Amino acid sequence: MTTTTTLPAEERVVRREALYFAVRNTKLLIGFGIVLVLLLVGLLGPLLLGSAPPNEYVAGPMLPPSAEHWFGTTTFGQDVFTQFVYGLRTTFLAGAMGGGIAAVIAMAIGFVAGYRGGLVDEVLNMLTNVVLVIPTLAVLLIINAYLGIRSVGLQALFIGLTSWPWAARAIRAQTFSLRSREFVDLARLSGVSTRRIIMREIAPNMSSYLFMTFILLFGGSILIAASLDFIGLGPTEGVSLGLMLQNATQWSALQLGLWWWFVPPGAAITAVVGALYVANVGLDEVFNPKLRET
Repeated sequence: MTTTTTLPAEERVVRREALYFAVRNTKLLIGFGIVLVLLLVGLLGPLLLGSAPPNEYVAGPMLPPSAEHWFGTTTFGQDVFTQFVYGLRTTFLAGAMGGGIAAVIAMAIGFVAGYRGGLVDEVLNMLTNVVLVIPTLAVLLIINAYLGIRSVGLQALFIGLTSWPWAARAIRAQTFSLRSREFVDLARLSGVSTRRIIMREIAPNMSSYLFMTFILLFGGSILIAASLDFIGLGPTEGVSLGLMLQNATQWSALQLGLWWWFVPPGAAITAVVGALYVANVGLDEVFNPKLRET
């Protein structure tokens, strides 16, 4: 027989209260609004642009923004807006995959270490510390030397495998504080397995915290992916916002005055990461009664 942490009526009241403050939180609405708009551009943009590939030569070189080419063209005559739209999709995909992988690893290690404690906690904590001090860039350079073809999936996998330690530590601390609660003790005395206790008793009580952690991992993965692309360690095929910045720098867009080539991708990366941070602050105010704006 399993126990429940809250009555259904009480749970509905909590959710209704959170929704009440969520729709009135300016930071949350602005942050998620910006991310949603850019996400829709990345998802629907390619459908509106047709089947033209992002790297196709469509017009004369170095054309300024116009009604025909909204963001102008590159030094090779490629449409910058088309690259921008496809780049948004790739950037969001890398962020979602990298953040998702990191979140899964962090939750698995954090929950088990925090709940089991003892030797299991020590071993997992040691593993976390080892990954935390690994020189990520040096490892990536070594891997890059052996991989002739790089993809968004491999990039996201690497980001996820190296960016989870801080989240695992935070989840471990929260789990450690919850494992001594009465409802967890009752579930343990009822013979409920460790996995079910974590999934049904501990995780639901941390759902808001886990969601906020994923948002931070998502934004961090986008920033890491853009940084890797910019220094030439990104995917060898396709286009992303980071690759747009790399190409603009490589072909002297700043010196040539082609601001329309590097400003849109740079502004989009800043907007997405900044909006996610602002939204996370808003979520903290919604879920933390002490920070709510009445």
